[in-house]
Amino acid sequence: MQRRAFVPMVLAPAIGRGQQKRRPNLVFFFADDWGRYASVYREGWNSVVRTPHIDRVAREGICFTNAFMATPSCTPSRAAVATGCYSFRCGAAANLRGGSWKAHADPGKKLPGFGQLLEASGYYVRNHFKTLTMNWLGGESYGRLNTFHRYSMHVSAAVSREEAGARRAAVVEQARGSIRRVLGERGEGQPFCYVYGPINTHRPWVRGSGRKLWDIDPEALQGKLPPFLPDVPEVREDVADYLGEVQALDLMVGAILEELDRSGERENTLVVLSGDNGMPGVPRGKCNLYDLGVRAPLMARWPARIAPGSTSGDFVNLMDLAPTFLEAAGLTAPQGMNGRSLMRQFDGRSDAARDFVVTSRERHVPEARAGSLPYPSRAIRTRDYLYIRNFKPERMPMGDAIAGVEDRPYEFLATNHELLTYKDMDESPTKAWILKHRREQPQYYDMAFRRRPGEELYDLRSDPQQMRNVAGEARFGATRAVLSKRLLGVLEAADDPRLQDAFDRPPYIEEGV
Repeated sequence: MQRRAFVPMVLAPAIGRGQQKRRPNLVFFFADDWGRYASVYREGWNSVVRTPHIDRVAREGICFTNAFMATPSCTPSRAAVATGCYSFRCGAAANLRGGSWKAHADPGKKLPGFGQLLEASGYYVRNHFKTLTMNWLGGESYGRLNTFHRYSMHVSAAVSREEAGARRAAVVEQARGSIRRVLGERGEGQPFCYVYGPINTHRPWVRGSGRKLWDIDPEALQGKLPPFLPDVPEVREDVADYLGEVQALDLMVGAILEELDRSGERENTLVVLSGDNGMPGVPRGKCNLYDLGVRAPLMARWPARIAPGSTSGDFVNLMDLAPTFLEAAGLTAPQGMNGRSLMRQFDGRSDAARDFVVTSRERHVPEARAGSLPYPSRAIRTRDYLYIRNFKPERMPMGDAIAGVEDRPYEFLATNHELLTYKDMDESPTKAWILKHRREQPQYYDMAFRRRPGEELYDLRSDPQQMRNVAGEARFGATRAVLSKRLLGVLEAADDPRLQDAFDRPPYIEEGV
């Protein structure tokens, strides 16, 4: 995409605690497939994982307890963060793989990204690893991937304890060297915006690595798994291995924080940590609008502005980060951004209007369904309810079944990383177990793969795990109607193309499909 020349208006820098006069540096740590997992959150799986550096950011800044991704699929989730808009407004980036846009005007190209605006206003902008798509970030990249992009695969390849230690140290030094490069290459006194996008928590990772590399006992997860996951050794090990990769992210966070401290830039640097969608390869995780798929980790540290030990229960969509970064830099957000700045929350104030969040889903893997069709859903999440509208309930939510795959041996299914069947769910030991036990334990198979009704409603006061759909119960009729109307109002105001079924046609899907 050809980058346009944006000329943003620079206002007075944001002033708060400490009355800083310089525009702040921005460090955005945005991990692929990292859901709401860190020991700072404590409950459930979080009682097993140990993330001291991530927790430090929350302890020295603010922790958001009701943050959500715009969508549970990486490209559209990142597009929403970059543009400050709902992902369904982002044109080709509204899907994981865009469609057929060569002969069509792409509305996403009309949306400026926060990185482009910061760069145009004088920021030094750089990124490393997985980026925010379509050059919305601006600046240059230090490279998409390298040897260390998945911790367990890199460290487990060692043939001795000494080599494993050296490989572990190399992972940390990579993160350290990356932020050092930013600090050293920018102009004197120039503020910087740096986006670090590791993909450790994106499959694949090495089976058994949670215990072997991180001393995470899978059996410590017994009784802590949500009821839609089988509480069996294979699944507990799968979750433990995922949490091990979360702890690898924590090592990288620690290295970045250390370098900021050494550089003297700690006070005037806004550090934000988050992830783009929930855990992959499990029911209700990645590619789903249930909490496991879209509830996000989010914490921020900015010593010159944010009081340490702050928390916020306001509902936040990660697309709110774009206007937040811009306001922090003293810039006005472009008209049309759906996101709202979090500066109010940074200052310790709540916002009564932040009592809900809207999430969405369109197409993840094109091969998942005949005709490359999406599974379109929209949801509204409040403190007490989750309401989901599935626009095409006749379609399979995780994609079509591929005949014969379910009868392949368990080890083959558990260790193969190609998308074999129900392709909107990553291959994993958990998925393999559910497929192989579909006859004796059909409830897990049904929850993962079967068709869903057009409307889902969950009463989170009595059903926090979203297990019992009450959309059809008369006593919830008024609540369902109110939430449906509220959701539709948001979609209409944002000109959601789904309301005209545009996502079922080119250019959102391929020509001639």
